[in-house]
Amino acid sequence: MKLFPLFIKMLTDFFASLVGIVILSPLLLCIAISIKLTSKGPVFFRQNRIGRYGKIFKLYKFRTMVVGAENIGAGLSVTGNDARITKIGAILRKTSMDELPQLFNVLKGDISLVGPRPTVPQHLEHYGEFERRRLEVKPGITGLAMVRGRGSVPWSVRIKYDVEYIDNFSLWLDFKILVQTLWIVIARKNVYYDYEKKGPAFDLVKPVEKSDCSEQ
Repeated sequence: MKLFPLFIKMLTDFFASLVGIVILSPLLLCIAISIKLTSKGPVFFRQNRIGRYGKIFKLYKFRTMVVGAENIGAGLSVTGNDARITKIGAILRKTSMDELPQLFNVLKGDISLVGPRPTVPQHLEHYGEFERRRLEVKPGITGLAMVRGRGSVPWSVRIKYDVEYIDNFSLWLDFKILVQTLWIVIARKNVYYDYEKKGPAFDLVKPVEKSDCSEQ
């Protein structure tokens, strides 16, 4: 990747997340109060994720499930009718507002606005050489895999899209992904991933031919 576009991307991430946090602060406060008043536990859900070059960081989200949900029932697998999801959590997930605290991760430099979604450490041991290419860039709040199907896409295909994004990175591609993401969030498409039909996140994949992302 060329250094100048990456520098512009870094500046954009910083200022966009800062402005976003300021503008959305009343909404963030209202959501935080709603979570606190309607269920026991912390406002935020913090989870270890893998960043660029394998660095571990804490990813922030609004808590949408009961405390300790990852150790109950289906674990990391979540469906639309999951009993562990709180009433407020269901609304936050459908509207993707549970992701808003990740703006703080962007401001800190843990992640970018656009990039592969950050994986959990447990899956890293299943990665081969191809899958590890996802770690060449900062993970993102949204990415090529999200605008091409989000939860409807098997994990093996998501990883292929992530590598395709890395190989075809440009500021223009980032802009298009951000615009398309707005539509997907508004339309509330494919919010949940069906683990039973599409397989686990650590399914191994094979490389695909490089394609022109500019047509998407």
